[in-house]
Parts: sequence; C-alpha cells; structure tokens
Amino acid sequence: MVNVIKLHKGLDIRLKGAAEDSTFSAGTVSHYALQPGSFVGLTPKVVVKVGDKVLAGDPLFVNKQCPEVRFASPVSGTVTAVVRGDRRKVLAVEIDADAEQKYHDFGKSDPAALDAEGVKKVLLEGGLFGFINQLPYAVSTTPDTAPKAIFVSALRDMPLSADFEMELKEPSAASDFQCGLTALSRIAPVHLGVGRHQQAGALLNARDVDINVFDGPCPAGNVGVQVNNIDPVNKGEVVWTVDPTAVIFFGHLFNTGNVDMTRTIAVAGSEMKQTGYARVKVGAKIGEVLGDNVKTDRHVRLLDGNPLTGCKTTADGYLGAHTSEITAIPEGDDVNEFAGWIMPRLKDFSTSHSYFSWLFGRSRKYDLDARIKGGERHMIMSGEYDRVLPMDIYGEYLIKAIITGDIDKQEQLGIYEVSPEDFALAEFVDSSKLPLQQIVRQGLDTLRKENA
Repeated sequence: MVNVIKLHKGLDIRLKGAAEDSTFSAGTVSHYALQPGSFVGLTPKVVVKVGDKVLAGDPLFVNKQCPEVRFASPVSGTVTAVVRGDRRKVLAVEIDADAEQKYHDFGKSDPAALDAEGVKKVLLEGGLFGFINQLPYAVSTTPDTAPKAIFVSALRDMPLSADFEMELKEPSAASDFQCGLTALSRIAPVHLGVGRHQQAGALLNARDVDINVFDGPCPAGNVGVQVNNIDPVNKGEVVWTVDPTAVIFFGHLFNTGNVDMTRTIAVAGSEMKQTGYARVKVGAKIGEVLGDNVKTDRHVRLLDGNPLTGCKTTADGYLGAHTSEITAIPEGDDVNEFAGWIMPRLKDFSTSHSYFSWLFGRSRKYDLDARIKGGERHMIMSGEYDRVLPMDIYGEYLIKAIITGDIDKQEQLGIYEVSPEDFALAEFVDSSKLPLQQIVRQGLDTLRKENA
C-alpha cells in the first residue's frame, strides 16, 4: 500500500556544493574510531584494552545500563587508544585497521523464519542493535522496549545531504535493504518514508512495509515529521526509528553473517575542491578520507553531517555512526563587510525578503557561511517556527515550556514526538538566535531523567 502525504510547511535551502552523482576518490583509511557520542542516551562500558586484536563485528563497548546491547567494531585491527574526556567520559575507541579485513562470523539466518526475539538476538550478537533509536526522547533504544511501529525514512532533504538512492546502486545493497526491512517487520509494523522524486525499485517495490510518499519541502525527510503525520507518539507509547543505511547493515548481517559498516557518504560543500560520493566505513578518519580536497584560501568549517544538524569537526575527527555526509562551508570569521547588515546583499539568503536576492527566484543557490549574524535575544512570538515545522505541535510554546522547565506543559505540547533535528530549520530562521536543537535535547534529557 502506498500512501501520499502532502506537506506545505518547510523551507528548502539551496546551497552551492551539492554532491555530484559521481564517485569521489577517497584516500586510503587506516585509522578508525567508534564514538559513543554517536549513540545518544548511551552510557558506555569499554570491553577492550589497548593492544587487543579485534575482528570486524567484535564488541568495543556495551551499554552500561543494558549490557546485552553491544557496539561492534567497524574494522578488524588493533585497539590503539581509549580516548577519555572530563570525568573519564569515553569519547572514542580508536583502531588501526588491518590491511586485509577479517570478520567475525555470526552465521547466516533467514529473518522471515524468525520471531521478534530471534531478530533482536541476531542484532544484539552482531553489535548493531544500538543503531536503532526510539521516540520518545530520541535516544538509542534497548531491547526491552515494545514499539508500536518502526519508521525508516529514505528521504534525505537537508541542505547538502546525501541521496540514499546512490547507496542502493551498490551491489547487494538493494537485497540487503529488503532483508533488513523484513527483519524489522518481524518486530513491529514498518513504515517506509520515501520522497516524491525517488524512483529506486528497492524503495517503491519494498515488501513487508507500508510505503508513505512525502511531497513537500525540507524537513519532510525527518523521521520525526513522518511519525507525527502517520502515527503520533502519545505518553506511554514507543516507536523505533532506523536510518536506512543501518537497515542495509542489518540485512547484510542476516544475509552473510558478517558485520560490514561500509556506507556511501556525500562529500559536499562549496569549500570542497571536488564533490561526489565515497564508499567508506563508519568511524573512518576524516582527514584520510578527504586528503587535500578542502580549499585553503579562506577559513573553513568542516562538518560531520549536513550544515543544519552536523557537528563541527576537524581533519583529525572521525565519521559518526549515523553520518551520511561530510561537508565544508565557509566559516565566515575572516569576512569584513562594508556597512554590515544595511547593505542590500544580492548574494545572501533571507527568509523574510530582507535582501534583494529573493528577486532571483527559488532556484538560485547560495554560498552561506557559518556566522549567526546577530546575538541571542529575547524570544519573539512571531510564528516563525510554525512556518517551517510541518508537525501538529506549537513549536514556540514548546520551546518556552522547555526553557522554563514546565514538564506538564512540555508533555501537553508534544515533547514526546520531537527530536532535536526537527527544530533545525526553526533554528535557522529564528530571529532570536536561540540554540533550539540544544534546548530540545536538554528538555528531552531532563524529561527522561524525571520519568526514569
């Protein structure tokens, strides 16, 4: 069954440097790291020591509150460091990869012949179960939760984001994707979200799922938006959300018995010399992937992710577990503008028609930098958030309830349905310059602690 959902609220931000539909020649990567920070809500317990030899699929750390949830090594090699931060918080487990990769053999299995517990057991043993997130709280889930549904969004529409259909072109990717969907369908009903322009047979002809076609501007691809428009989360209910690439990881584990975290990422942004798509493993060192591909004629912000939701990183950083693109945009701290904001600005983007650039139409692409262009100020109740938030919630009132710590109002206003990325566009258009994604994350963490 195919259900078409038309969304009107949102905003497409067209940036220069979108990934070309070609292969980017990534460098040879020998250093990897799996970062617990990629799995929100996790308290890690490291189960390896420096000098240990590991196979691809062997656990590096587990969830301290739920030790059966393991997190697998993306490569075989030697553990070189357990990086810790303040209060000995685990930041990363670093590995030097073997020249020839070796895999832990978990054995093949047919998900169609398994029940829900059998599917969970395979994912737990393979160290991939932690790639499943949940609403409420937008955290990595645990096997004791009982989801009423599972949502997979194959539509990525954030600025400079990767096209998932490029990943499906890889050999065996389509069959692994279908196998992963079948496995998830043994646990709960699966809703697959696709875009109006997506044509891949693996998406439109997917089995064991309900297919929902979303027609509308960004953030129609956000899985939280899709949950809100299909089967909203009420207090006491749980839904699981899974990145489409993780579905391929799951299917590959069932089909081959091996854990292979190789994914197709976009190398994008106006500050990249060459854009395109690269095949890399989760945790690859970013500097080794990019080589000298980043321009050096001005200050650059390198992002592990897209410009709206990605994390600031460096060449010494590592690819996140859920990251589908590496982007480079101008930092903007080396820009000196005559007369500042009062200039008419024909090349800058504005949602309020403050600049004359809107006269050039919606097809124009912009080279925006990372400046906030203004300071934080009192919240203005102007309806800005609602214009770009296609969810049945009052975004501005929810943010106010989180800031004031009013838990009852947060629950009434739909905090169980949202994740920080749902407010990425609202943060972009916010004239008050508030860090909305950070505020939502703090609110969800507080609520989770209160309800524990």
